[in-house]
Amino acid sequence: MASPCRLILALDVETKEEALALARPLVGKLVWVKLGLQLFTRHGPAIVDEFHALGFKVFLDLKLHDIPNTVSSAIKSLKGRPCSLLTLHASGGPEMLARAVETAKEALPDCRLLAVTVLTSMDQNQLNAIGVERSPEEQVRLLGRMAIQAGIHGLVCSPLELPWLRRDLGSSPDLVTPGIRYPEARGDDQNRVMTPAQAAQQGASFIVVGRPILKASDPIAETLKIRKEIGELS
Repeated sequence: MASPCRLILALDVETKEEALALARPLVGKLVWVKLGLQLFTRHGPAIVDEFHALGFKVFLDLKLHDIPNTVSSAIKSLKGRPCSLLTLHASGGPEMLARAVETAKEALPDCRLLAVTVLTSMDQNQLNAIGVERSPEEQVRLLGRMAIQAGIHGLVCSPLELPWLRRDLGSSPDLVTPGIRYPEARGDDQNRVMTPAQAAQQGASFIVVGRPILKASDPIAETLKIRKEIGELS
């Protein structure tokens, strides 16, 4: 039986203090949090330890993208940090991705690497603007296959890409999907969106939710509701 979809709370806020204030009430009610480049840049790698110490598994969303040696060195610098998921840009190419995989085996043996294919804020016009003539689907398929062949454990993708990525790649890779919204919510900067239950039904391994929880009148109730909707809680 496939593992249930899991909820990750995106703590995309300005300061560690704000993130901790949002996360502490959810201890014991939520397993995963996402820490992004904003908090990592402001507070440094030790922020990972603080959230892990609270009992959370940490998805470190840095989207590393540089020459292979620099990305490898960045992963080495995280050695010993308790992050369980880490992102890189698939567009860094197969050599960069393969080096990252090899480095992570020693530096972060309990961490799964995820490749970002096409950012969920990107549509056809945005791709064309950077010289990519393929459709978003074609570009995701190209980069996704390349990343998995390089040894990457999973992909970050739009929920709308889940059905055919599962057909293309099978059940093994983790598929992690931001762009989770309810119909009544405004799309913000996410252009390719889906509800939590729909994403789970389409094969998401994890859904990443920020604003619908952080802006809820009762974030705890919203968290538990979503976890039930996706089958993480009975």
